[in-house]
Amino acid sequence: MLAVRLFVMLLGLGLGYLAGRALATDQTGGLGTVNTLSLMLAGTLSALLLAPRAEALLGRVSQRFLRWYAALSPRTVAAATFGLIVALLLSVLLSSLLRSLPFYTWVLNVAVTAVLAVFFVSFAVRNAEAFGLLAFPQVRRKPGAKVLDSNVIIDGRILDLIRAGFLDGDLLVPSFILREIQTLADHQDPQKRTRGKRGLTVLEELRGLRPIQVADWDTALPTTDDKLIRFARETGARIVTNDSNLGKIARLHGVEVLSIHEAAVALRPQIQAGDHLTITVTKGGQQQGQGVGYLEDGTMVVVEDGLKLRGKPARVLVVNNVQTNVGRMIFAKVDREEGAA
Repeated sequence: MLAVRLFVMLLGLGLGYLAGRALATDQTGGLGTVNTLSLMLAGTLSALLLAPRAEALLGRVSQRFLRWYAALSPRTVAAATFGLIVALLLSVLLSSLLRSLPFYTWVLNVAVTAVLAVFFVSFAVRNAEAFGLLAFPQVRRKPGAKVLDSNVIIDGRILDLIRAGFLDGDLLVPSFILREIQTLADHQDPQKRTRGKRGLTVLEELRGLRPIQVADWDTALPTTDDKLIRFARETGARIVTNDSNLGKIARLHGVEVLSIHEAAVALRPQIQAGDHLTITVTKGGQQQGQGVGYLEDGTMVVVEDGLKLRGKPARVLVVNNVQTNVGRMIFAKVDREEGAA
């Protein structure tokens, strides 16, 4: 930055001038003036050499400060302010009570104020959740809006839902979700890098279908799920995700969740007894002669006397459809025409 370099050069010039004037008191004639000009020039040139490093150091410090400032939540600021107010009030009260003591001076008063401030501010910040009513709202509430999680963006099926008109309202993408996808896109692991690039591509296609609002919002919470739940609570929006654990935690916090995976399971065609399926038997079952195959969605199909058809597509007749604690299981038998063949 040009301003930083100019400031550093002016600082070097000023230091050279002060050093030259200090030496000029012991020198006579024009020698003091010449030495002052030489020191001013030396200070300016030294500052010119150190300016790039000073600029880089200031850049790192400013980036850290901006990240710290962006991570502040309204509750934390309100809690720290409240703690500082209490410390100042107690300091004034103590100074009024102890000012008659001979050893009580303004230096001791400042020290007592500092100790009280550190204690009450740190205590209030650790319990910042209790100061939510004192904080100004950080984002405007958007009832009916949908907050997109990173996994649902990378999944890509949300594009079909948008095209079909099943998702109305505003689409919100918090800035920390964008940073997570960008981090994946720049990752050294090829699989993670592919997922991140897919997420960025889906966002580009989403922007062509519907306006996407990027919310410049962040907080100091440790995990992305915690941040997402906090953001949804403050905006009044629903979370669109595929993460079942996130959905459970969000519902405990009173946040509505739209799970694309649950919607896909609910819309999956139900197979009834008497339906015909074409599957490939891949292995044997637990009983003699049983064959086991799988549908495209991973549902297990147990075929009676199907082991003889192992390794090739077979037409089977559904006998029963059972829902177990680990998923759905279909029992079938070889179609008569298939068995005859």
